[in-house]
Amino acid sequence: MRYLPLSAQDREDMLSTSGAKNIRALYEDVPDSAYNDALIPTLPAHKTEMAVEKHLVRYSNQNIDAAHAPFFLGAGVYNHHIPASVDYVIQRSEFLTAYTPYQPEIAQGTLQVIYEFQTMIAKLTGQDVANASLYDGATALAEAALMAMRVTRKNKVIIANDINPDYQETLSTYLKDDAIVDADTSDDIAAIIIQSPDFYGRPEKYLAWRKKADALGALLVVVITEIISLGMLPAPDMADIVCGEGQSIGLPMSFGGPHLGFFACRNDYLRQMPGRLCGKTVDADGKDSYVLTLSTREQHIRRDKATSNICTNQGLCALAFTVHMALLGDLGFRQLAQLNHERAVMLADKLSAVKGIAVENETFFNEFVITLPENAEKVVNTLAAQGIIAGLPLNDNRLLICATEKTEDADMDILIEALSTL
Repeated sequence: MRYLPLSAQDREDMLSTSGAKNIRALYEDVPDSAYNDALIPTLPAHKTEMAVEKHLVRYSNQNIDAAHAPFFLGAGVYNHHIPASVDYVIQRSEFLTAYTPYQPEIAQGTLQVIYEFQTMIAKLTGQDVANASLYDGATALAEAALMAMRVTRKNKVIIANDINPDYQETLSTYLKDDAIVDADTSDDIAAIIIQSPDFYGRPEKYLAWRKKADALGALLVVVITEIISLGMLPAPDMADIVCGEGQSIGLPMSFGGPHLGFFACRNDYLRQMPGRLCGKTVDADGKDSYVLTLSTREQHIRRDKATSNICTNQGLCALAFTVHMALLGDLGFRQLAQLNHERAVMLADKLSAVKGIAVENETFFNEFVITLPENAEKVVNTLAAQGIIAGLPLNDNRLLICATEKTEDADMDILIEALSTL
């Protein structure tokens, strides 16, 4: 069996029919920065599927994974423990129903879990209503900005603090080039966007930004990339929209996805919310039942009335989140947050004692920035060669570092010893 079934002549015939000069011309709208031509010469040409698989496995074996190394990387994707029972529950027959729950009579398990997921998100964020989830935190933020523009009928947003660069890049992809402006702008502002904790791990206070949003006639959008922080930090209940990433509960890092975007807002803006909502009612026998209550996407209503072209919710991911949260309960969730913070404080104290290293943050949850005596990227590469995943190198000598409940004392000691010998 050939891994690449098309011959050179097949390709020429297809290009001739399409009118394209070459294969690259078919992707002319993809920016050059998205290509990685360095990989092309290293892949074997015209090999069998088995041969290509072996070749790629050899590449994957060069990786250092979080399960087999001291791991201090965060930056929006976090290494948390997932109970074994989560995987068991999500495979139960009650949830092996339709891909999308259009037929409530056969999808009650899926619909009930989505309803419970929405309830959990609304309580965590201090908002009135939450939707059935979005693709990830970055797209959730983009949808929040678009929703704010619909509500206010304005066309610009302010990014008020240091948000995740990947989120900002996604936001820029969704919006017009001049839609993102600095905090000094006062005209045509639809939303003020705040991340808390911010990209560098610092919790944010909301009151001043709430007042500024009110003065500008804008909505306040709060982004949460580490949802476990809500077990210690105040719920952003003074926001108009709260969105972000739920990966920390029930979902592995998985090389960046699939993950779980969440989205919640005030009841006033319910009909401008993207995606879908599940609701609770009673059936003909008076028993609790669950249905799709609101679908503001273009597949369900007139296209010109749709709020978004988001096509689905992350049903399986939302299920895993809901199962894990149910296992934790309110007290367990708060204890998990406290444990994360305690681990980070211990790590910060240990790092502060190393000559040449300083902790920048005055406040943090489970992530903070340190300055090193030499270039951070060089240090990360050096430690990676020793089997240590040290964190995310920032500019110059700054390193973003994270600790979770999975960060053991021995992991910290290994990192400290390695940094002490640089």
